[in-house]
Amino acid sequence: MATMLRIAGVVKESIVDGPGFRYVIFTQGCPHHCKGCHNPQTHDYNGGKLIDIDFFLNEIKRDPILKGITLSGGEPFEQTKVLSELVSKLDKKLTVMAYTGYTYEYLVNNSNEENGYMELLSKIDVLIDGRFEERLKDPFLDFRGSSNQRAIECKNSLKEGKIILHNF
Repeated sequence: MATMLRIAGVVKESIVDGPGFRYVIFTQGCPHHCKGCHNPQTHDYNGGKLIDIDFFLNEIKRDPILKGITLSGGEPFEQTKVLSELVSKLDKKLTVMAYTGYTYEYLVNNSNEENGYMELLSKIDVLIDGRFEERLKDPFLDFRGSSNQRAIECKNSLKEGKIILHNF
């Protein structure tokens, strides 16, 4: 049976959505509606299109220069089960980065089997957390839009039980 992901689009070889060449999946649907959002077309939960995750796996596998994938949005944590399945099938040499409007603490403290937050968090190498805040916009931040957002080493933070920030 096909596993479908609702997406707004993809960028096959991005250099602005994380370190190295990255395959970026822009998920469709977002509850945050941040003022000044870079991707407002991704907010509508009924927008975008449904794509089988095997499509992404085949595209990623065919590209030898990719260093990883980036899950963006929209809000990736609105489709945790499908994204967890996709990420678990990736080549382990690829890094996984994700953007979320939620904070790391919110995701950890509110995770349950139904929403699958922890399942996806456990598969992410670097998490950029927090809503985009237009008043804190800073074009000099590595792979972040506003200074309230953090780059968190997700797997290491979960293992250590405390937030470990990532330096690019």
